[in-house]
Amino acid sequence: MERAVVGATPDGEPVERVVLGEAPGPVVHLLSLGACVDRFVVTGGDGVRRDVVLGHDTLADRLAGTGFHGAVVGRYANRIAHGDLPLPGGAVRLPTNDRGHHLHGGPDGYHLRAWRLAAADDERVRLELDSPDGDQGYPGALQVVATYRLEGDTLRLDLEATTDRTTVVNLSHHAYWNLSGVGSGTVDDHTLEVPADRWAPVDPTGIPLGALADVAGTPFDLRTARRLGDVVRDPHPQVVAGPGLDHDLVLGEHDGTLRTVAVLTSPATRTRLTLRSDRPGLQVYTGNMLDGTETGRGGVPHRQGDGVALEPQLHPDSPHHPDWPSATLAAGETSRATVSWTVGPS
Repeated sequence: MERAVVGATPDGEPVERVVLGEAPGPVVHLLSLGACVDRFVVTGGDGVRRDVVLGHDTLADRLAGTGFHGAVVGRYANRIAHGDLPLPGGAVRLPTNDRGHHLHGGPDGYHLRAWRLAAADDERVRLELDSPDGDQGYPGALQVVATYRLEGDTLRLDLEATTDRTTVVNLSHHAYWNLSGVGSGTVDDHTLEVPADRWAPVDPTGIPLGALADVAGTPFDLRTARRLGDVVRDPHPQVVAGPGLDHDLVLGEHDGTLRTVAVLTSPATRTRLTLRSDRPGLQVYTGNMLDGTETGRGGVPHRQGDGVALEPQLHPDSPHHPDWPSATLAAGETSRATVSWTVGPS
């Protein structure tokens, strides 16, 4: 395990980096800024070692970016329509930062915060964040813990949050994966499999329309692995409007079971990612808004389709859909979520 201070936020908070693992297994670089996975270096089936998550060379580039690269996002991942948050005690207004809606916790979400590096050893890193009452408009002081564990070829992330007042919590992780390696081009030739039989159609601004739809006969049917380039060029109106995927795939009711929710494969490098989660939904985002304005590793800009984000979470805009799994957290309660990534030869 390596640990070092690598810079500071604009308000002077130190940013630390911890490196876990050793070759030929995964080597993971974690930053306290955003509790993020900054690098994920693995050996592919072709024997070549590659970094397989999009990232940045400098903290300045990361702070200036709008892609949420590798970070824990919250207090509510995904969108809340019009920043209108209904709660038992009355509606709350949240700041809007995406086409008139509240996205990933707001303009100053958890991805931009310097989390406390509370503990680190060769296998585990614990990061903590205190989110005060009123933070980005949310009621209740929230204590958040993100614990990363490297176990063989698997990186596991456990997220916990406790509140002192009724609020909503929907934490997720926002890595962009390219199993052919950072800077190798698009993920068009990757295949993706997701065991979801329903999906959430959205309006032109990304807000779910309400009724969930059957995936059968649509590009959202990933129950059998499909090439991503074929999916994002499907003439389905929802894909054309994207352009690409930025949709919630429904995995079933949350029963606390950690199960496989996605398998991503690069045939070119014979590398596979198996994603496991206990969340009821998986937002699949094909990097539609990566437009080349963000600077990635080696000065290479992030362009549309250079990575795919697989974000386990509660369903988007769930506060407006009381029949969906609830994000409401009462005083004294603890929200828990787990995600794990196993990456190696296919």
